[in-house]
Amino acid sequence: MLGSKVALYIALSLGALASLFPFYYMVVGSLQTDVDPTPAGAFPDPANLTVENYVAINDRINLLQGLANSGIFTFGVLLGTAVFGVLAGYALAVLKWRGRGATFALLLLVQVVPFQLLMIPLYVMIARDYGLSDSYLGMILPFFINSTAVIIFRQYFLQLPPDLFNAARIDGAGEIRLLWNIALPLVRPALVTAVLLTFIGPWNEFLWPFLITKEASMQPLAVSLANFISNIAASTSNPFGAMMAGAVVLAAPAVGLFILFQRYFISSDIGSGVKG
Repeated sequence: MLGSKVALYIALSLGALASLFPFYYMVVGSLQTDVDPTPAGAFPDPANLTVENYVAINDRINLLQGLANSGIFTFGVLLGTAVFGVLAGYALAVLKWRGRGATFALLLLVQVVPFQLLMIPLYVMIARDYGLSDSYLGMILPFFINSTAVIIFRQYFLQLPPDLFNAARIDGAGEIRLLWNIALPLVRPALVTAVLLTFIGPWNEFLWPFLITKEASMQPLAVSLANFISNIAASTSNPFGAMMAGAVVLAAPAVGLFILFQRYFISSDIGSGVKG
């Protein structure tokens, strides 16, 4: 028994190290003055470490501006995801209305339609008809409602005991009060899960912002990094280090948010509102 536990912990530790090593190597590569592609490069000489790679890439693409654009783009998508996801999920799970099942089936069908199939008509509508190219709103609109988030919220709302809502309705509570005071506090794990899963999408999104923005000052960091790699990376003294520095800046917020909110993935207070 003890031997099996030790073997399990060893296997899990090796798996964790294997998963973390690319991130570690990315950080180390971003700090190296001279590139060392050998395995020994993972354990660099302290004399070979510098922050000049961050300075070099910032001089060419303005990391702070790219981060700000990515943050505004991502925040707009998260706002739409949270507001419309909660409202639609609550309506599909709690409210009784004709066509609810057909609407949910249509929502599932949307999941199999690739975004690339809709990209050309979306571009024509947003850029030409609405004139929203080179704008934050033009970047945000196609992702403002996330069908995956709606499904996540619906499934969590379905787990809530109906007696909670029935008791509140008897006391005279309306649907908005039910949603705000009863449902939302009990589905915080769903809210955090939907936000984190949605965050990765717009934060790393490249193709749509690349199509809708032509001004470098409006491009998110992912697009700026791609332009740097394809056009001007060779002009730096250490292109590999500069690219790794940009990748660290792009990945750091997502990793930090996951570490900060990971406890919500395993926490749930759904059963706390009902006794017996």
